[in-house]
Amino acid sequence: MFYIAKLGTFFVAATTTFNTDCNPSTTSNFFFLPRWWEYIKNGQTDAFGQCIPRAQLPGDFWNIGLAVLDMLLRLGGFLAVVSIIIAGIEYIIATGNPEKGAAARKRIINSLVGLAIALVATAAVTFIGKTLG
Repeated sequence: MFYIAKLGTFFVAATTTFNTDCNPSTTSNFFFLPRWWEYIKNGQTDAFGQCIPRAQLPGDFWNIGLAVLDMLLRLGGFLAVVSIIIAGIEYIIATGNPEKGAAARKRIINSLVGLAIALVATAAVTFIGKTLG
């Protein structure tokens, strides 16, 4: 079959079958979040040359669940960084008020602990997902 695929800024005409296998986990991430098909290794090429994930349930259920968990943990880490920045601003604003300064320091420490937990958990989930996938 004949189709036109966009590669970069060029359009390339090629002939191919639509049932060729590909690896959908090689696609880029959105911002810092992985795709839901991050740990699925089976895919199918569509008419535009894009790799479409092909999940085979119930076997790929755990891979999809790990990818969603990875998304949530990365989002939690991002929110911890935002919390650290806000607490730092609160600490700067609390000049002369020891109660506000102590509350801001406590929030910074709690946010750092949360960030550390999110980083370790994300690394563990990524390792498990790549091992299973």
